[in-house]
Amino acid sequence: MTTARSQLISVEATPYYHCVSRCVRRSYLCGYDELTQTSYEHRRDWVEKRLKLIAQVFCIDVCAYAIMSNHYHLVLHINTEKAHRLSEHEVIQRWLTLHRTPVLIQRFLKGEISTEAEKNACLTIIQTWRERLCSISWFMRLLNQYIANEANREDDCTGHFWEGRFKSQALLDEKALAAAMAYVDLNPVRAGISETPETSDFTSVKTRIKSLRKDEASAPSLFPFAGNPRNDMPDGLPFRLLDYLELVDWTGRQIRAGQRGYIESTRLPILERLGLGTNSWLSLCTTIEKGTLIGSAAAIEAALPQLNRQRRTGLQIL
Repeated sequence: MTTARSQLISVEATPYYHCVSRCVRRSYLCGYDELTQTSYEHRRDWVEKRLKLIAQVFCIDVCAYAIMSNHYHLVLHINTEKAHRLSEHEVIQRWLTLHRTPVLIQRFLKGEISTEAEKNACLTIIQTWRERLCSISWFMRLLNQYIANEANREDDCTGHFWEGRFKSQALLDEKALAAAMAYVDLNPVRAGISETPETSDFTSVKTRIKSLRKDEASAPSLFPFAGNPRNDMPDGLPFRLLDYLELVDWTGRQIRAGQRGYIESTRLPILERLGLGTNSWLSLCTTIEKGTLIGSAAAIEAALPQLNRQRRTGLQIL
């Protein structure tokens, strides 16, 4: 039975979510279709460019992404504080980057609103847009609709391109967040498409490594790493970038040991900092798509009331 989105996404429970969208039946998002001998590799660029554009517009930060042959993964952060800080004109400017301007809003921008009723109607529209700018459902809708339209136009066909609703998983603590990001960034390695994270095209880890090599403070359009949690914690992921890169590398080695995509093993400081044991970490990173909540037992228990849920059945627990 389908679970209501309100029971899957609640910023009161956590601002972090792992989202997955898959193509319907044998449709190819990207890559090479052996059956039809057709290359769709160029579509990876469509997804990445559209993702970065929407991330610039929305108050939703992209923590990690991986664009695969018939699906893609995202780890997203809902930034409600950023949305609340936006002025009315900033909200309008952002929303109209991806939408047409209603006549009433055109008049509002020109200062032609003369009645209280019209002003209230404008403010209601702006408030609705403000809420949508921090809505993962709207974020995914604008990403998936665009890609589906472009793919159907290219294939000269109509109908469903995506399998259905995107799948979302709540990441309730730092362990869950780190595990989901590592899982996403290692998708090409696990699939045998790439040998190492730094050679995995169309992933957030490669984008971050490229920026790191350029001595850039953070990768464009990606949620930055803010370092270890502290009192004056800036906006960003609660890890150090170098620790995270070592974590991804170590996890990839363990998961693929003796198989295609194998990465040689090493130990990481971040495992001790997050209190992760080797066995539990590997178990989580290989089965992370099971369940709709990811976190410690205590974190899941605390989140259930905020998600209007009572039972923990089928939930992934760290």
